[in-house]
Amino acid sequence: MNFGAAIFAFLVAFVFFGSASAEPIKIGLLRITVSAPIYVAIDRGYFAAEGLEPQLVYFESGPPIPAGVVSGDLDFGASALTGGFYNLAGRGALTIIAGLAREMPGFQNQGYIVNRRLYDSGFKTLKQFADHSVAVTAAGGPAHYAVGLLADKYGFDLGSVRIVVTQSLSNAVAAVETAQVDTTVISMTPAIPPILEKGDVRLLGWVGDETPWQFGAVITSKRNADRRDLIEHFLGAYRRGAKDYHDAFAGPEGRRDGPDAPTILAIISKYTGLDANGVKLGVTYADPQGRLDIKDVRHQIEWYRAHGFIKGEVNTDAVIDMRYAEDLAAR
Repeated sequence: MNFGAAIFAFLVAFVFFGSASAEPIKIGLLRITVSAPIYVAIDRGYFAAEGLEPQLVYFESGPPIPAGVVSGDLDFGASALTGGFYNLAGRGALTIIAGLAREMPGFQNQGYIVNRRLYDSGFKTLKQFADHSVAVTAAGGPAHYAVGLLADKYGFDLGSVRIVVTQSLSNAVAAVETAQVDTTVISMTPAIPPILEKGDVRLLGWVGDETPWQFGAVITSKRNADRRDLIEHFLGAYRRGAKDYHDAFAGPEGRRDGPDAPTILAIISKYTGLDANGVKLGVTYADPQGRLDIKDVRHQIEWYRAHGFIKGEVNTDAVIDMRYAEDLAAR
């Protein structure tokens, strides 16, 4: 091919491919660090490179995200795995295509706190949750499951724990501060350190250190899942973002800041509205390949069903789309 023909071929390619508009997609998520791989993938142009134009749709709480995916208002969601999620997924409308955040040792995402007066009177270990009250934002949510895992680990009866639903994290913390409730499971936010410094509550430990588990997942509708080209382009971008995020904060021994950490913190700050110090408090673990702990997902389904949060049968294999989700165990 001569020089003139080569230039012509380039121009034709540019007109037909380079100028093609990206496909818009809507992603539902909370404005928190858990969603960081998505922020990174957007900011670094990974979605654009895959021909996608993401629009972030923020929510104040988690339950509307799976519902929005089912209705078609959202194309994808970054969702915590809860009893409510599994109920929807069990009806065949939702599917998991990748892992999101995981509770892991060294990552201070969710912690257990107890009222100071109770702590001073001897409640100083996680084995003592039995026969006490625990504030949770929603029955069948992540905090409830975390307490269930604690009961399994230390051999106490979950039925002996009184679950108090408070609707919000701030209400849960306030209930423990004022001794209306004995304990709660908190998510680390900029508001928490001042509360701990005030001294009305005491921190007993971190969920990731005690009972690692698959906190969240990337989800889509069954309808979208059959659009293989779309899903593979989405995951191509998402996994690049997850790797960058992982490499910035995870080391062989757990949590550590790598050379890229300041840049990644700035990206997360841009999308969450938190300052860099606030973002740093809530750094969670993300698998560098976006893999999913399928064994734990099966355990979650069994646990939620056993405790009445899932109605009817839920087939684990139907909840996870194995065309896309990579199993953490398959290393």
